[in-house]
Amino acid sequence: NCVSYDPTFAYELAVIIQDGMRRMYREQEDIFYYITVMNENYAHPAMPEGAEQGILRGMYLYAKGRAGKGRQRVQLLGSGTILREVIAGAELLEKDFGVAADIWSVTSFNELRRDGIETERWNRLHPEAEPRRCYVEQCLADHPGPVVAATDYMRTYADQIRGYLPQSGSYHVLGTDGFGRSDTRRALRRFFEVDRH
Repeated sequence: NCVSYDPTFAYELAVIIQDGMRRMYREQEDIFYYITVMNENYAHPAMPEGAEQGILRGMYLYAKGRAGKGRQRVQLLGSGTILREVIAGAELLEKDFGVAADIWSVTSFNELRRDGIETERWNRLHPEAEPRRCYVEQCLADHPGPVVAATDYMRTYADQIRGYLPQSGSYHVLGTDGFGRSDTRRALRRFFEVDRH
């Protein structure tokens, strides 16, 4: 009954809190929300049009990489404040290597996993019906290239959705496993190799 989110921007937080109030107060669902917010200072952009459902379901396309004939493409996933490093990493890939990067804001790896488990269960109980695709698979189905997820947490956090990604691409997870020797979050990210570089 714990619904957890790791938002990056103020508009994500607003959508999540509004939905939490609706579910817990108006609809009296027996749940509680666990929302992680960090203390980094940065500019907050306007919400992309139509992002509300994706925010609540666990991920949405924050920015699409520039198209180009024959260009290599990668899918970058970021959760929480690390998303800002993902955005900067996408710029480096574009500028230095000519790789187009689609940027996905993952507001909840946990909700994505829950949806994957529910979809698997439905498919198992309805073997003669058309199989359903989980939300993360639907999102990434038409977005080619390897998928790279970055998190400020242990790799297992983002790795929990591995089984629900489209089988056509590879999935790489960057995380902060182990003991970090640093005095700042920037140094910690560099130490664990989860920053933009």
